[in-house]
Amino acid sequence: MGARSRRSTGNLPAELTSFVGRRQEVGAVKRLLAAARLVTLTGAGGVGKTRLALRVAADVRRAFPDGVWLVELADLGDPRLVPNAVAAALGLRGTSDQAAGLAEYLEDRQLLLVLDNCEHVADECATLAAKLLAGSGGLRVLATSRHTLHVEGEHILHVEPLPVPPDDDDGGPAEAVTLFAERAAAVSPGFELTPGNRAAVSRICRRLEGIPLAIELAAVRVRVLSADQVLERLDDRLGLLTAGPRAARPRRRTLEAAIGWSFELCTPAEQRLWAQASVFPGGFDLDAAEQVCAPAEAGGGSTLDVVTGLVDKSVLSRRNGTFGRHAWYRMLETVREYGGAKLAGGGGEAGVRARQAAYYADLARRYRAEGFGPRQAEWLGRLRRENANLRAVLEHCLADPGRASQALDIAASLWNFWYGGGLVPEGCAHLRRGLELCAGRTLVRARGLYAMAFLAIQTGAPHAELLAELAELAEELADDRLRAGHAECAGMATFFAGDLTGGAALLERALAGYRTAGDALLVFDTLILLAAVRFFLGDPRGAAVAEEALALADRHQAQWSRGYALWAVAIHRWRADAPGAAAELLREAVALRLPDRTLLAFLVEALAWCRSAEGAHDRVARLLGCAASVWRLSGARVGEMSPYQGVDEQCAALARQALGAEAFDAAFAEAAGSGLDEVVRCALGERPPAAPAAEAAPPGGLTRRQREIAELVARGMTNKEIAAALVLSGRTVEGHVENILVKLGLTSRTQVASWLAGRAG
Repeated sequence: MGARSRRSTGNLPAELTSFVGRRQEVGAVKRLLAAARLVTLTGAGGVGKTRLALRVAADVRRAFPDGVWLVELADLGDPRLVPNAVAAALGLRGTSDQAAGLAEYLEDRQLLLVLDNCEHVADECATLAAKLLAGSGGLRVLATSRHTLHVEGEHILHVEPLPVPPDDDDGGPAEAVTLFAERAAAVSPGFELTPGNRAAVSRICRRLEGIPLAIELAAVRVRVLSADQVLERLDDRLGLLTAGPRAARPRRRTLEAAIGWSFELCTPAEQRLWAQASVFPGGFDLDAAEQVCAPAEAGGGSTLDVVTGLVDKSVLSRRNGTFGRHAWYRMLETVREYGGAKLAGGGGEAGVRARQAAYYADLARRYRAEGFGPRQAEWLGRLRRENANLRAVLEHCLADPGRASQALDIAASLWNFWYGGGLVPEGCAHLRRGLELCAGRTLVRARGLYAMAFLAIQTGAPHAELLAELAELAEELADDRLRAGHAECAGMATFFAGDLTGGAALLERALAGYRTAGDALLVFDTLILLAAVRFFLGDPRGAAVAEEALALADRHQAQWSRGYALWAVAIHRWRADAPGAAAELLREAVALRLPDRTLLAFLVEALAWCRSAEGAHDRVARLLGCAASVWRLSGARVGEMSPYQGVDEQCAALARQALGAEAFDAAFAEAAGSGLDEVVRCALGERPPAAPAAEAAPPGGLTRRQREIAELVARGMTNKEIAAALVLSGRTVEGHVENILVKLGLTSRTQVASWLAGRAG
């Protein structure tokens, strides 16, 4: 095989405003990253750490074949979820041991992680960074924090404010002045530096001590004020709040004063919404603002008018592309913190939090009601964007035993979002805490038990006690839907344990109960499970069940669910000796490019079965390797259950016999290191994108890491010595060496040196 194609370049956001100055800092950070594996940018809030990190990350992106990935931590309330946040940024599904899963995933990858706003979770960031860096020689970490992480090998660059003109110079090209001028021109297109305003602008920048966020907040005022008026009002505000010796005034206080000045220039309605909107760490849309931040009795104009005013004043930033194509609004974290302090001190926080909890309880119920329909995929995207807000609401409610039932109700309604959205550990944490606090024999507890049992069974976690209590509660409450839920979960657990007949009987009981209840989503889910059990039983009735599931998904226009239905129909076509027809259905499902990693693993695995039936054993090896990669990314354990694993092993045995063990293992290992984009291309038979002209394929088709290892082999180093030198596992090095020999057509390690010498010549 040729060199593996370049994976996704990452998830860095596009720059929405110009990047001003910082040339020396950018160069310094690049040099540090070239020499060190962990670089931390420190400095006060608002000084520009994040913007500097993003600019550097964008500049060095080409040096990281596996991408540059931003992990935003500012809205993370629970430090234990730091590994989950990193996994989510990388597009990985959660596992029971998220840190270990990340370490395994990153072991042989060359990428840059940008951990932004680490200060409130510094200990957890430090622990995770140390673990990941120890296990992956190709990983670099660029962190931003108000203080250092104290990790061995950490290199630190303190980010200072932008240079300002000296006191006796009102005409110099200082970067702070340039920033003010550019931001002012953005809101007032006619603005430019002139002899008449240059002195005032320079004094504004000096007064704000060159802090970028403070300068940007001041610059937006030229839309309605002259530079002299901005300076006059700014002097009044800062003089009041920063009285005393200049040396005793920390820059943080200057920033707070600047934000406070901006707050005072807002109307009362804008101030109120600014404070109330601080409860949305992930941002919000107009509907949320209307229901949470602006009760009818507040007055002060429409919510839209108030939001517009805050956007105009740069308190809120507007983003597009959200659920229903609604605009989405966010605050900078420092601005949100200021609003949060105002909310806490104003006496109205309890009411805002209560309205927010009610809003998300309703949102969860709407998702449960509408989530099996035309907007199914859109709902999944919305909830992923809302996850920081959901986390905040759930944590707030769970901190108050009197509100825990509401948290459990929300978490239970989102049971299949936690699974399909790759957030199983987080969902389980909320459900577990809710069940601990809600001991009453209620319907809410029963729904929580069902959700927790479903997730536990799918991920191989203990579930017997959950099922036992769910059965008891279903009878106490005489609830047929709960009885069906228990039968579904028990049937799934029995099936995965290898008792196919027993599992089928329980799932048939669940299906009858859900049909009676009229719950289309749970009817569909149970049809998929029943189709799978009957497939492994060799029961031809399973084909009809799968077709019914597909028809149900099509009738409800539920695209996410349709992917599972196509899989179910396809495996029965394969069983009926129609592997070509089955493969077409599977490729159709892969082409949906849904975000559910578990579904993709099922589809690729079944494609391997089809190719085995057609005798395309080289494709079987690669597809099974791809499936192994996606199962690892998904965090699900279903692929390890004996019914599925048995078919995989049969196909692998046939391919190994046809290709030879060495060729099979090499192809499998190469594919098992694939990223998601590569897996999809492999499944669809697409060619990898052409590499840029400046990046020709490496000699011999070796990846950069393989070339590095080949050079160490040529020096006579053993696998153990190479593993120690590159901070890799012995197993990883052994696999690379085998792949190198296969790619180069060599039979021994000693031939590698001759090959390299020939290339050098």
